[in-house]
Amino acid sequence: MTGAIINAAAILAGGAVGLLLKGRFNEKISRAIIRAIGLCVCIIGISGALGGDIMLMVTSLALGVLAGEFLRIDDGLNALGEFLQRKFSRGDGESTFAQGFVSSTLLFCVGAMAIVGSLDSGLRDDQSIVTAKSLIDGVASVALASTFGVGVLFSAVAVFLYQGGIELFAGQLQDVFSDELIAQLSGIGGVMILGIGANMALDAKLKVANMLPGFLFAGGYYFLFF
Repeated sequence: MTGAIINAAAILAGGAVGLLLKGRFNEKISRAIIRAIGLCVCIIGISGALGGDIMLMVTSLALGVLAGEFLRIDDGLNALGEFLQRKFSRGDGESTFAQGFVSSTLLFCVGAMAIVGSLDSGLRDDQSIVTAKSLIDGVASVALASTFGVGVLFSAVAVFLYQGGIELFAGQLQDVFSDELIAQLSGIGGVMILGIGANMALDAKLKVANMLPGFLFAGGYYFLFF
């Protein structure tokens, strides 16, 4: 689970730097910075979404959102973030804890690099993709933590569990995650990342976590029709 440790450590380090910068800017400047970062996140999401099949994407996300709304996944993740805030926050009334936790967890986990890098780490002990992802996530966590606060650091736990699980079972998963399937899942993830960017840049209030079941429907659609 070397790759997962590297990635989680990068997020913690970047988040710690971001916390040192938090509060150094007035609210107007902070809002401008997060909107600019949100636009960059939108570009990342669009680039990822362009690689997916349109019919698979539309069908999977429509069914995924239906399931996610029924299961109230976004509400559950926000409730977890609020629970962590009560347990670990310094009581400074930081209302952005849950938003930072949910947004950063989704941003760091839904991309194709998380899957491919973890498979390479688990199968071949090749950390090149994980290292590149860690650098990107570390820089992103600086920006996110400087705006949202300590909730971003807790996303390192989710990244460690998610990527560590893929590494641990890489031998069994390599036959499931073909290059084509990863490309389709990356397309779904790109739409979710675009939603995160819209929330940051435009305060769109999209419940991105409710789209997560779309990954399961995308896998089913792929194996049925591809």
